[in-house]
Amino acid sequence: MTEKERMDAGRLYICEDDNIMKVQLKHLEKLYDFNETRPSQLQLRDALLREMFAEIGEDCYIEPPLRANWGGVHVHFGNHVYANFNLTLVDDGNIYVGNDVMFAPNVVVATAGHPLCPELREKGYQYNADVHIGNNVWIGTGSLIMPGVTIGDNTVIGAGSVVTKDIPSDVVAVGNPCKVMRKICEKDYAYYFKDREIDIKIDK
Repeated sequence: MTEKERMDAGRLYICEDDNIMKVQLKHLEKLYDFNETRPSQLQLRDALLREMFAEIGEDCYIEPPLRANWGGVHVHFGNHVYANFNLTLVDDGNIYVGNDVMFAPNVVVATAGHPLCPELREKGYQYNADVHIGNNVWIGTGSLIMPGVTIGDNTVIGAGSVVTKDIPSDVVAVGNPCKVMRKICEKDYAYYFKDREIDIKIDK
């Protein structure tokens, strides 16, 4: 079994294998092109993302710079995904993102890890665990999403969180490690920030 086959099978593998790095480099060239686009080149950005990503839906917008280990080749975005500056996708494994998801600046989504056994790390072994982010999720500034995590629909991850375990749907979660603070409730349908009232109609 080649190192790439071990990688694709979710096993320990040597990430600096020459054949892996040769393929990876081709994807990183496209990522470089995306990050060098001008603000007015929105159509070019969209076209590049469709070449780079495994899947990308309609009306997705990523603000450069974007960082991705594999240039997005293992990233699956739904529709209406927005990512602010400095999204980092450690996409050695698959990253699945639903519809209407928002990433604030400086978010990291990581699928790659290394064994605790020092002898294996010394030899360059790595493993990957897919990340799943549901629909209508908001990931706050500076949050870190760790390998193997699933985040449920409609959930808000507070700024600076380190998400090491699964987070359910319809909650506000925050902290290091990230924990559920409370469920999204009726008050959230009346106020959008502190004592500022929502003055527009909400269709539930």
